[in-house]
Parts: sequence; structure tokens; C-alpha cells
Amino acid sequence: MASMKEKTIKLTGADWITLVRIVGAVALFFLKPLSVPFYIVYSLCGISDVLDGWVARRTGTVSEFGSKLDSVADLLFYAAMLLRLLPVLLQTMPGWFWYGVAIVLLLRAASYLLAAFKYRRFASLHTYGNKLTGFAIFALPYLLKTPLAVGACFTACAIAGLSSLEELLIHLAQKDYRPQVKTIFRLYPKGQSAAKGK
Repeated sequence: MASMKEKTIKLTGADWITLVRIVGAVALFFLKPLSVPFYIVYSLCGISDVLDGWVARRTGTVSEFGSKLDSVADLLFYAAMLLRLLPVLLQTMPGWFWYGVAIVLLLRAASYLLAAFKYRRFASLHTYGNKLTGFAIFALPYLLKTPLAVGACFTACAIAGLSSLEELLIHLAQKDYRPQVKTIFRLYPKGQSAAKGK
């Protein structure tokens, strides 16, 4: 039986930065969309999203717990964005756009469900496509009051759809969960094949 000391999770500097994003995401639920306080907290969340991974890599503190915490922070942040910005988007975007959003959400849900059944765990990959999606979606609030709003939303939706499809295909192709996979074009590290396993 593991001792209490062994079960304790020690938070790293990167984990604390991720926690800043979680607190910021919760704060966004209570701030007026596209207001100055909203943009300040929103920008801090974005900065923390970039910094936590960088700090973890630089300090050699990359961990499974940190990756899970990052995924939780991302999901909470996107939920806050969706709920707070949805009224603005409904006024800005044409009806056909929402069919694309529905497809993206279905692909993302299918990816999470497949991973849950296949690996018996929550699995969200930090692929290059997902990182590009995050950047594209993050940029949207800054563009919603400009003539670029519709084009930016369409582009973000297309990128999100492709990255969601890629993650689903990665889960279909893999026999076991490998969170380090960054693209479907490279499912295994150099010198490693499906036959060799992890």
C-alpha cells in the first residue's frame, strides 16, 4: 500500500501557471464579453497557455498530471469562451456557419468517446493541429468587432474541424495511448513502429 507521501502531488511552476488559466477561465464567466476587463483576463489566460508548456519543458517537469491539468484548463477556457461569446457570434455569423460548428463538436465528441472506450481514460492529444486550433480560436475575440470577423470565424472552424478529424484518426490508428503524438503523419517516434509498441 502506497504511503500518504507517495500519493501527494507536488505542483510544479508550470502547474501553477496552468492554475492561473483555470482561475482566469472561471473569471471570464462573470465578465462582460469584449469589455476591457474581459480582454485583460482573456489575454492572461492566453499567455499562461503558452508559458506553462514552455516552463515545463525548460525545467524538465513535463508530467502526465501537468498534461491532464492543461487539458482541463483548456476545456474550461473554451467553455467560458463559448458561453460568453456565443451571443456575440449569433449576431455576427451567418446561419450556415453553425452547421460547421456542429460538425466540429461531433468530431471532437467522437474523439473523446473513442479514446475513453479504447484506452479507459480521458485522452486529449496536444497535436500541432490542436495547437493551431487553439491559436485560431484564441484570436477570434480580438477580431469580432472588425470586418475580418466572418472570415476569421470560418478559418478557425475549418482548422478546428481538420484537427478534430486528425485526433479521431490518430485514436483509431493507435493500439495504445501515446500522448506524445503530435501529428497523424508521425504516429511513432523515429526508429519505433507499431509492432514494437510504446
